[in-house]
Amino acid sequence: MPANLVTLTTTENQQTLSINPPTSGLSLQGVISIPGDKSISHRALMLGAIASGKTTIKGLLLGEDPQSTASCFRALGADISELNTEQVIVKGIGLGKLQEPVDVLNAGNSGTTLR
Repeated sequence: MPANLVTLTTTENQQTLSINPPTSGLSLQGVISIPGDKSISHRALMLGAIASGKTTIKGLLLGEDPQSTASCFRALGADISELNTEQVIVKGIGLGKLQEPVDVLNAGNSGTTLR
């Protein structure tokens, strides 16, 4: 692949990937993976837990905060598979059907989980 088709520039606060259109009949092919977002990961877990049925989440951001959210919703009755970036399965129990937890919910340091 000619070097001028793809350029990756890194500064202190961000990375920029530039893709220039190919010329002369060349084609550009590939796959990129974008890291998950913490806020979206929380929301996906929460909405999956209160939905009825199965929710598949791909690209979940791994970290203590989403783990706290999953742990709390498991204690409230949702069935959430082990967290990973490939695929997380949430079997929700339906809106208004959360169960009273057996023990105190621990949100860790996650303000989003606490709220």
